Amino acid sequence: MRFIYVFIFLSAALIACRPTEDVLTEQEVTTVMDQFDRGWKEKNPALVDKALSTHYLYFTQSGRTFTRAALLATAGSDVYHLQDMSREQISVEIDGNAAVVNTVWSGKGFYHGESFDDRQRCSVTIVKHQGKVKILSEHCTPIR
Repeated sequence: MRFIYVFIFLSAALIACRPTEDVLTEQEVTTVMDQFDRGWKEKNPALVDKALSTHYLYFTQSGRTFTRAALLATAGSDVYHLQDMSREQISVEIDGNAAVVNTVWSGKGFYHGESFDDRQRCSVTIVKHQGKVKILSEHCTPIR
């Protein structure tokens, strides 16, 4: 009988100690997206940095990738100047600790002395790991 009690106690203890999955909420997604956008609007690379996963990767329109370090360098450099930007048509699909944000990003400014006026459909992947919500990847395609 004592064996059964020990078995039940140990089983309950193992179940209680099992790591639980971080569940992402739509509010957390909105907060990290707002933080990311505010960092770009305010030309504040520290704020952009705070929103990004250490494994962040941007997939460019030309088929290349842009690393986290390159993105942060751009966010703080004089070669990139954002005059205006906005997001619209935001929808969020959450699956446990991951989300895909579907949005239309519009921005005007200058990059390496060239003006731009872009409207792009963007897919942003957000994850929650150990209680921290971060942007893992992003890909934007021009809307023509």
